[in-house]
Amino acid sequence: MGVVTSSNDNYQNCIDECNRCAQACMECMKLCLNETDVLERTKCIITLHECACICKEASSFMSMNSKHAPDLCKLCEAICEECEEECGMFKDDHCTKCAAECKKCAAECASM
Repeated sequence: MGVVTSSNDNYQNCIDECNRCAQACMECMKLCLNETDVLERTKCIITLHECACICKEASSFMSMNSKHAPDLCKLCEAICEECEEECGMFKDDHCTKCAAECKKCAAECASM
């Protein structure tokens, strides 16, 4: 349910998932930057940042019930899938959890 309106109720699950995914990506990115193999994670870190950014934007567009929200959701789905793949290459706990969040977000965006 929206905070001040119900006009975006059909997006609420996706809004929530996008916000959760963005948070997971930011947390994972910070942890990846502190790993001993940080140079091997460069592509993953870049993708984590892109994923967090598109998730936040998609959430914003859905929150305002923008006619372009479905377009952003499609892009968000694609970037979340890329991020899931990148994080899946690393077996530490934070990357495993982040990959799972990205997978959930991609699935939710796909349903939009």
